[in-house]
Amino acid sequence: MDFGLVLQTDPPASRVVSLMKRAERNGFSHGWTFDSAVLWQEPFVIYSQILANTSKLTVGPMVTNPGTRTWEVTASTFATLNDMFGNRTVCGIGRGDSAMRVAGRKPNTLARISEAMKVIRALARGDSADLGGGTVVRFPWIKKGAELPVWMAAYGPKALKMTGEEADGFILQLSDLYLTEYMVKAVKDAAAAAGRDPSEVTICVAAPAYVTEDDSPEALAHAREQCRWFGGMVGNHVADLVARYGEHSAQVPEELTDYIKARQGYDYAHHGRSGNPETEFVPDEIVDRFCVIGPAEKHIEKLNALRALGVDQFAVYDMHDAQEATIDAYGTTVIPAVNA
Repeated sequence: MDFGLVLQTDPPASRVVSLMKRAERNGFSHGWTFDSAVLWQEPFVIYSQILANTSKLTVGPMVTNPGTRTWEVTASTFATLNDMFGNRTVCGIGRGDSAMRVAGRKPNTLARISEAMKVIRALARGDSADLGGGTVVRFPWIKKGAELPVWMAAYGPKALKMTGEEADGFILQLSDLYLTEYMVKAVKDAAAAAGRDPSEVTICVAAPAYVTEDDSPEALAHAREQCRWFGGMVGNHVADLVARYGEHSAQVPEELTDYIKARQGYDYAHHGRSGNPETEFVPDEIVDRFCVIGPAEKHIEKLNALRALGVDQFAVYDMHDAQEATIDAYGTTVIPAVNA
């Protein structure tokens, strides 16, 4: 199993770079960041520094979207980084929840994501692509062998189907075992139905991880409070699914939708941050299911279970008060045990 580190690009950027360097030293293969231009600093500028200060780490957004930047700009940015550092980027893409809404726009449609994935992937590997209206372009400076995998974030049935049909990878932002099995199956079934080899779709589960010294009630309670924000963030996406498919729909598992009944709204000023005051509706059970908390042996147990479900990478959301400690615990104990 590969391991990734997910951070927000809060200033100073030097700290983001430092944590990514620490992650690589501890056996992480991927470095991910949020991408929301109003809420955080521009990630692609910081990727250049991360790549320059590491030797093997693959970097990318979790996730970008097809509305913030024009597609040829996104493709050119990835392709430039790959030309400089040797195909060490991955394009995570989605509807653009925070990036679009904070800027007063609606998240992108699946049709727009589909077209963007094709154009960005083609341009970044040196092929020609139609930007719309018959305008076909190609980057003349791309060298032979360039490539850019595009991984799609999804929860809903249509998005899961499209991921299996078109994306190089699937990003699932929760680590609940039941829901992971359900959604991975949906993606792989869609890939097979489209004539693809399901094993060619990389499966990445991303969730907060918090390693405690023991399993005492006090230690677990603190870990839950540090990670409760994640249930609120996921709930923001789930609310869109409920609005589209209804509260009780055969197309969306109730194991995903039940917990947001007490949700009152969402303020992006606290997006993805511990101590978010608008996540009181998230029960301890959801934190335990969606995140990975507890002593190291509990992390190893859950990650082995995820790997058995077909998960190729676990990406650690490291937004809490134990960032360095979590990276080090994974490097010294969790990653060696899972990959023994």
